[in-house]
Amino acid sequence: MRDVRHEFPILQQTVHGKPLVYLDNAATSQKPQAVIDAFDTYYRTMNANVHRGIHALSEAATDAYEASRRKITAFIHANQPEEVIFTRNTTEGINLVAHGWGRKFLKAGDAVLLTVMEHHSNLVPWQMLRDQIGIEVRYIPVNDDGTLDLHDLDRLLAGVKLVSFVHSSNVLGTINPVRQLADAAHAVGAVVLVDGAQALMHMPVDVQALGCDFYAFSGHKMCGPTGIGILWGRLELLNAMNPFLGGGDMIERVQLDSVTYAEPPAKFEAGTPAIGEAIVLGAAVDYLSSIGMDNIAAYDQQLTDYALERLPSVPGLRLLGSAPERGAVFAFTLEGIHAHDLSTLLDEQGIAIRAGHHCAQPLGKRMGVPASARASLAFYNVQGEIDVLVEALMHAREVFGYVRA
Repeated sequence: MRDVRHEFPILQQTVHGKPLVYLDNAATSQKPQAVIDAFDTYYRTMNANVHRGIHALSEAATDAYEASRRKITAFIHANQPEEVIFTRNTTEGINLVAHGWGRKFLKAGDAVLLTVMEHHSNLVPWQMLRDQIGIEVRYIPVNDDGTLDLHDLDRLLAGVKLVSFVHSSNVLGTINPVRQLADAAHAVGAVVLVDGAQALMHMPVDVQALGCDFYAFSGHKMCGPTGIGILWGRLELLNAMNPFLGGGDMIERVQLDSVTYAEPPAKFEAGTPAIGEAIVLGAAVDYLSSIGMDNIAAYDQQLTDYALERLPSVPGLRLLGSAPERGAVFAFTLEGIHAHDLSTLLDEQGIAIRAGHHCAQPLGKRMGVPASARASLAFYNVQGEIDVLVEALMHAREVFGYVRA
């Protein structure tokens, strides 16, 4: 790992007179100068619509747009670019599967299997289908340590048509056994969708090795821009699915009484896409690749180990989840202090964390907390920032009347 902090302009500022300590990476990651420059280059030199214009700017934009798709294909080890669909975010990718695949292949009485640790983005779309077409939604329980309780998996899988789960929890940091779950699902003929929003920034991802059928993720959580995401799907499934949206660029032929859809990926990219964002996501992939995802994963583990060593030194702190395989996400409560108050106090010290239910209310209920604070790390964080967090948590206890040990 090289020292990368100087490559992130936003990390050089102060907040409330304190050096910024950005520990809200699970919500969104910061952007290196190379990614910021890529935005500038696109809008200064090739801003035009893609796939439509027969002129130099449009051709340049189209080439850059499709080049980004090819970069992402290689980054996640997909078989071919046609399997890579540009979406707005992970949420849209999951909804695309729910509506494009689910509405075609699921019927009343069919079962979908999720987990209790899912983000709302992987709960609500399936609950909507439950309410609209009468499917059954089942859930894999979560153990006290934040791992999935797989003891009853065979029973839960009986009759299931689709299994969908998070690769890495945005609350507990738990890294789930994707291949094990995918193999079990395929054994009963189910399709597998993985929410990879929290994984792409922290570890190498090989969709072939994972054995899933769909994998959705967001650009803004991996040093890219907001408003752009990816749904990868096996081509035979994408060919069989219905389009999610209708409009320009997703058709082959339109007449007043009929329509023929284009082949994937165009079939699922109706209208003018987020062109600049898609191109810049390719620049983010280039940046991460230049560091090396294996290097990032190793450093991420070092930060995780250090945080797990330091955070328990704070009296009254309860860390949610203790899975042996986990990422650098730490949701916690501090005795006698509401998470929102704690976040406000830390902000005054220049420390950015998340507070609330983290869009995972059922998981919070399972862990017995209505809200928690969450610190989440990235490869541009350093161990010293964890020390700053711990000292600020000690100070927060004093503010609320607790005596420092």
